Amino acid sequence: MMPLDQVLMAIALSTYIVGAIVLIMYFFSRAEWQRNLGVPLVIAGCVAQFAQLATRYELTHIWPLLNLYGSLSLFSAMSVLIFIIFAFRYRLWFAGGFVVAIASVFLAYGLTWNEGTLPAVPSLQSYWAKIHVPIVVSSYAAFLVAAVISALYLLKHYFNRSLVARTTTAALAAAGAADVSMSGMQFESASAVRIRRDTPAIEVAATEGNVVARWLSTLPSLAQLDVLIYRVVAVGLPLLTIGIITGAWWAKEAWGAYWQWDPKETAALALWIFYAIYMHLHTRNAWRGVRSAWLGVWGLPLMLFVYLGVNIVIGNGSMHSYKL
Repeated sequence: MMPLDQVLMAIALSTYIVGAIVLIMYFFSRAEWQRNLGVPLVIAGCVAQFAQLATRYELTHIWPLLNLYGSLSLFSAMSVLIFIIFAFRYRLWFAGGFVVAIASVFLAYGLTWNEGTLPAVPSLQSYWAKIHVPIVVSSYAAFLVAAVISALYLLKHYFNRSLVARTTTAALAAAGAADVSMSGMQFESASAVRIRRDTPAIEVAATEGNVVARWLSTLPSLAQLDVLIYRVVAVGLPLLTIGIITGAWWAKEAWGAYWQWDPKETAALALWIFYAIYMHLHTRNAWRGVRSAWLGVWGLPLMLFVYLGVNIVIGNGSMHSYKL
């Protein structure tokens, strides 16, 4: 019979795939039944993933996060969990399909690194493994969620800009009048109308039947998306900070020095500087919005290089290599 941890992994991956498809459909159609079906599937997959990690540890008595298989499993689970928390708080289910789809890809890739239950090398057999690894992986997961929201921000912004280039001044003036008249409608409050005026061309196109504009108009305003990106990064950066500090303590215990400019240490420091710069620049009005969203998007490949590139591509040059 298939071990319980593998059964749970199969359940998690299956529910993620189906949940991602359903929520992507919800992104385009906004059908309530799709959200009501997709959300429980995604939550069930996340619960199954954490149960799989706990079961694997119980069956093998080996901490499951010491190889890329376990690490990517936690990365996927934390990406989905962080998204679920923010989705419940800020009604972000429209982005769930993309987050869960990416998490599914990384989870499936992690399965290719399943080497069984080999014991960890001596330097990894430390209580720090139960502190440092989950914290760092969780920070990576937060940056993934921030990148997805940033991409949606840019999609809405640039589509609105393309419409503006084809929209006459008269049409935009009419849109302003339409917004004022809409303020008295029962289905939308005056404050909701005002907050959507940062993409007036999309609102005009939506009323004219433009399909893309219609579903983009259902997204939060650009200002709201910008704040959401900032808040997700504000979760990831402190986690990365604590992760680097705990990693230094672990390095002192394992290798005799807090910092040795190992490729992984150097790359992690570069990632920390990148997001610290993002947080600082976001305090300046000129950098909020499009520029911050681009930073959020570019943070994803940088994070993936730190997480996977150093460990796999650089490999033999790093004490963090997965090719040991």
